[in-house]
Amino acid sequence: MATSDRLPIHRRIAYGVGHVQNDLCASMWFSYLLIYFHSVLNFSNSLAGYLMLVGQVADALCTPFVGYESDRTSVNHCYGRRKIWHLVGVVCVAASFPFIFNKCITCDGSDDWAQFIYYAPFVVIFQFGWASTQISHLALIPELTSNESVRVELNAIRYAFTVTSNICVYAVTWLLLDIPNAANPGEPKENLDPDDAPEFMKLSLIVVGIGLCFSFVFHLGTKEKKNNSDSQLNVALYQEKTIMTWKDWLKEPQFYMIAVIYMCTRLMVNVSQVYIPMYLTHSLQLPKDSIAIIPLIVYISGFITSTLMKLVNKHAGRKVTYLLGALLVLSACVSLWFKTIGHFIYISAVLLGAGGSTVLVTSLSMTADLISEDTDSGAFVYGAMSFTDKLSNGIAVTFIQTFHPCITCCVDCKWFYKDIMVYVPGGCAVLAIIMLFVLWPQTIGNRWRDRKQLQSIVGGPSSGSVENSENTPLLRENGVEGSINA
Repeated sequence: MATSDRLPIHRRIAYGVGHVQNDLCASMWFSYLLIYFHSVLNFSNSLAGYLMLVGQVADALCTPFVGYESDRTSVNHCYGRRKIWHLVGVVCVAASFPFIFNKCITCDGSDDWAQFIYYAPFVVIFQFGWASTQISHLALIPELTSNESVRVELNAIRYAFTVTSNICVYAVTWLLLDIPNAANPGEPKENLDPDDAPEFMKLSLIVVGIGLCFSFVFHLGTKEKKNNSDSQLNVALYQEKTIMTWKDWLKEPQFYMIAVIYMCTRLMVNVSQVYIPMYLTHSLQLPKDSIAIIPLIVYISGFITSTLMKLVNKHAGRKVTYLLGALLVLSACVSLWFKTIGHFIYISAVLLGAGGSTVLVTSLSMTADLISEDTDSGAFVYGAMSFTDKLSNGIAVTFIQTFHPCITCCVDCKWFYKDIMVYVPGGCAVLAIIMLFVLWPQTIGNRWRDRKQLQSIVGGPSSGSVENSENTPLLRENGVEGSINA
């Protein structure tokens, strides 16, 4: 191991905090956007869904674009090709996110469609910035060090700050919403209403402020290499192997299999994250601070489980680990089906967090296995996976909001969100398991292209381009942790 590959501890920490702003904003976006626009701003269900669709589509389109342009940016850029895109993203997120969780400055009280037009540009700018920060931060790992153990450590530090960021959002929300009503200082309000708008504005400002501080630390402490010290070796290696282009990836069957699994995984995690506040307040009619307490339990249980699942992955491999996670999600969905769930909601939250974290981290590991050593086009693969994720989530939320039984609360409306929490994540878990069994006989990372090329030369079967083990660490070199809240 080269000494130059051992990053100083302060640079490892500096890199790890580079995604904190994204983590904070993503947690608030998925957990509170719909309930804020519906319960606080009194948007219709369908229009609130359309606003999230605008954001998800914008993110879906921006992610592969940023990945492609980031790969094309000159390596000798004075500030670093990854860091410049990261900086652009930080500025866009900071400049737009507070406006999303604030009342319309000039059109408060106007028709919903007028306010929709006001909020949409801020949502698009935010999603472009989020994608720019995410992809550039992921793509920076292989350029900081070529040592696998250091890359694993960078991902572990990154994930630790992701957990801390989510806990921070839910804890601050809990505190803000638990403040007694100004009209009745001794009585905290139980339900969300337009009077809670200032609390969400404060939360967004706190989130952006903390994120900017950590982004400053990242840019100050992270030194991107302008010239790769291994460039001559890389040139020689490129001459000996055929580089995977985006066209080659589109011809790989495993690319689509992993994409379906990843899409289903994100639907399981994100749809449950989006609708659990609505389920708690509308279906179970719990106090408003439950929208902070239950998601906090979900996330903490997911973090604890992710450490335990590393042992399962080490001994049983990716596919068995993913199967266990999907079964945990199914168990949570079955438990949520009962209307008289009562205090068992806490057990369901633990199951949902444990299963969601397991399938998410494992699906990201599968994506890294798919990329294997073709890191030059890794940003495209992550961008493509994210494209399916964002688009499917946006379409799903829009359909759910459009088919909401009514605008005002009624008997059908009350249990609508229960059905969503049961059938959408549960159905996606079933579909993911089916695709997992289709993928099961194959070794992830073996190339159909290389097999065909070798067969044409020697007239026999090939084992693939690279030897790939599915028992390698879950948080491995290609930015596998990704963005847990993306």
